[in-house]
Amino acid sequence: MSLQMIPTINHSSLIQPGFSLLNFNGQVFLFGQKGWPKRSCPTGVFLLDFKKDELKLRPASFSQDSCYLPPLRYPAVCPIKSSTEAEKCQYIIHGGKNPNNELSDKLYILNIASKTNKKFTFRCIEKELVGEIPEARYGHTVDVVHSQGKKMIVIIGGRSYMALGQRTTENWNRVVDCLPHIFLVDPEFGCCTSYVLPELQNGFSFHFSLTRNDTIYIIGGHSIETNTRPPNLYKIKIDLPIGSPAVNCYDLSGGISVSSAIVTQVKENEFVLVGGYHSENQKRMVCNTIYLDDNKIEIVEREAPEWTPDIKHGKIWFGNDMGNGVILFGIPGDNKQLNLDANYFYMLRCKEVGESEQDSEQVTQVCSQSSTEDAGESTPFEDSEEFSFTFDSITYTDTYNEDDEEDELEGYWITCSKRCDVDINTWVPLYSTELNKPAMIFCSNGDGHWVHAQCMELSENMLLHLSQVNVKYFCNEHATFTRDLQTPKEKLPVEKQPMKALRRRTPMKMATPMKKSFIRKLFE
Repeated sequence: MSLQMIPTINHSSLIQPGFSLLNFNGQVFLFGQKGWPKRSCPTGVFLLDFKKDELKLRPASFSQDSCYLPPLRYPAVCPIKSSTEAEKCQYIIHGGKNPNNELSDKLYILNIASKTNKKFTFRCIEKELVGEIPEARYGHTVDVVHSQGKKMIVIIGGRSYMALGQRTTENWNRVVDCLPHIFLVDPEFGCCTSYVLPELQNGFSFHFSLTRNDTIYIIGGHSIETNTRPPNLYKIKIDLPIGSPAVNCYDLSGGISVSSAIVTQVKENEFVLVGGYHSENQKRMVCNTIYLDDNKIEIVEREAPEWTPDIKHGKIWFGNDMGNGVILFGIPGDNKQLNLDANYFYMLRCKEVGESEQDSEQVTQVCSQSSTEDAGESTPFEDSEEFSFTFDSITYTDTYNEDDEEDELEGYWITCSKRCDVDINTWVPLYSTELNKPAMIFCSNGDGHWVHAQCMELSENMLLHLSQVNVKYFCNEHATFTRDLQTPKEKLPVEKQPMKALRRRTPMKMATPMKKSFIRKLFE
């Protein structure tokens, strides 16, 4: 086992705990970034491009007939293995957290619609679920089993928020273990059925699973209710005859106490387990080899690599399988770094030197594992929320044009005014019309320029009004110039003369002698 540090990663702040990686024919894509997508990659999906000792992230796109796939952290991800060419490269994505910390209960099917050089276009379909739908969760696993020419999606474990009737202001974000039910989902019709097995008494999450044909092995996991990591080793066998499926669970001995472990496949029936935690205040520095046959599983300890001092003394680590017996994991950077989100990344090669590359080809076995413990409810050592790396190769032969990358300092991510506070790394949607970029409005002063509606303190109703009418707008800095539309200034009330009182008697005036003589003659 050899350990190598990756010295350079562009946009490394995007690679944070909680991501997933999807492997499509050796091309690996990062999914589930921290925060909402930015203009540089509005879909939130990136191609991982290795060049020598540098890792670059290339933005990907979606087809017009795709549904919206939000950036989900800690989802359950699993490839769909099929002999047909149409289903050769498909992934199942279920659950996870969006940037607003809302849990998802949706199931997506993701595949590649087209490829041009290194420009990939994805197609995402949301699968409508009916029946006993699994509740929204994260930190669980999803697998696909094959039996008698049929296949079935299996969802196990995870965490979810407390029931709405039990949530208060103090425990609003508190999470609990999901009930230890096994959910079978028909990949064609979306019908969901839950099974309660007596062998599964307590909930668990952040475990990992190994699948071989019609059998799933559940290993490790963490129980948030008891804050323990029991040495779980369950064998779940699923038969798919004509009619109702038959689900059986067996509690095996020889399990290990571990959560957030990383597993990679080195041979057809051999896996290597690295990392994770086996207690609430201690990382798991030992490694294991897992031998998986048709009806047998064996876990033995193996020699660990020579860890660096940074890895030994770090409180957390996170990572996952890169395929070909290679594991990529990261540790937090030190406090002296200018970028607080920066991490150090390493590659661990678990295969022996000189082994055939054909031994690493995945046949009927699939390795699936959850993200890792959520930082909100776990101890400091469980702060590693892992992302999934599953691909077969880390070198690419295609050429790439550097001019294809967009300049993030232009367009929507500009400094529109002196008081502009819109930043690509911290921006979150404010208006209901915003999705992956801030709303902007055109200022008609001079040659004109664009400003952020948020910086101009426009209400959503005013923003919608300006987008529907044909009038000019002037930003706050140019509001003193001639304009057709501006916010009227507050005017003082007009002073009004008081009205004369009704039936007010005026004082009598004394008549002069001349007027008295005239009046006397008038009446005579």
